[in-house]
Amino acid sequence: MVYETLRYDVSDGILTLTLHRPDSLNAFTVTMAEELVDAFGRAGTDDDVAAIVVTGSGRAFCAGMDLSAEGNVFGLDETLRPTPEELRERLDDPEIVRGVRDTGGRVTLAIFDCPKPVIAAINGPAVGIGATMTLPMDVRIASEKARIGFVFGRLGIVPEAASSWFLPRLVGISRALEWTYSADILTAAEAHEGGLVRSVVPPEELLPTAYALAAKFTTDRSRVGTALTRKLIYRNVAQPHPLEAHLTDSLAMFWTSVGDGKEGVRAFREKRRPEFTERDVPRVFPS
Repeated sequence: MVYETLRYDVSDGILTLTLHRPDSLNAFTVTMAEELVDAFGRAGTDDDVAAIVVTGSGRAFCAGMDLSAEGNVFGLDETLRPTPEELRERLDDPEIVRGVRDTGGRVTLAIFDCPKPVIAAINGPAVGIGATMTLPMDVRIASEKARIGFVFGRLGIVPEAASSWFLPRLVGISRALEWTYSADILTAAEAHEGGLVRSVVPPEELLPTAYALAAKFTTDRSRVGTALTRKLIYRNVAQPHPLEAHLTDSLAMFWTSVGDGKEGVRAFREKRRPEFTERDVPRVFPS
C-alpha cells in the first residue's frame, strides 16, 4: 500500500511511522485512519520491524480531526440509526465499519493488537485524536514544544478512540475526567506531572531519545517474548482475578522456555550475546 498521509521508514529494526500532512498540522482524516490501521497491521507481521516510533512531520504531532471536510467531518453516515445491539451484531459489516464505527477507535485497536513495542515521540501539538491515538502506545515522550489536549468538550462530542478504556488506566479516573471535562490544552510539563508522558526533552533530543529507548527494547531481546509480554500486561491488567494471569503466564512461560528461552539460557551460561530466532507467537489466550 502506498500511503498518502504517512511515511513508513525502517532502519536497523526500527520503524519510524510519521504522520505526514505538515501543511495542515498532520490533521487526522478518514484516509489517515485507514492508512494507520494498515501500517500497524503491516508492521506487526514485518520481520524487519522490531519496534515502532510514531511522530509527526513539521511542527505538529497531530492537530486533531480535519474539520474542513464536507458533510460529517468524522466520516460517519448520518442516514443510519445504529443501536447498541445492531453495532455488536454487525461490527464487521462494511456499512457499519464505514458509517458508524469511530475511525480513531479502529486505529487504537490496531495499535493495541500490534505485537511490537510502540513509542510516541510527540513533537508538537497533539489534540483530540492526536492525543488519544497515543494512549495505546507503550511509552510517550514529549518535546518541550508539545501541547496535549483532550478537547472534545469544546466541540460538543465525547472522547473517542477507546480512550475511556486507555486514559483512566494511565492517569487515573479523577484526572482523566478533569482533563476531558475541562478540555484544557496541557503543556508537556503538565502531561508529565499527570503521568501521561514518560519524559520531556528538548526538541532536538526527541527522536534520539525515542530511538535509544527502542534499541533498549529490542537489542538482544526475543521478538516472541516481547510480543507476549505486551499482550500479557495489556490483557491481564483488566482481569478480575490473578488466576487469569496465572493461566496465560503459564502457557507463555511454557512456550518461550522451549523456544528462545533455550538460547537465552545457553547464552547466559556461555557469557555471550543471545541469538534469538523465533518469530511465531504461540497461542496462549483463549479464543
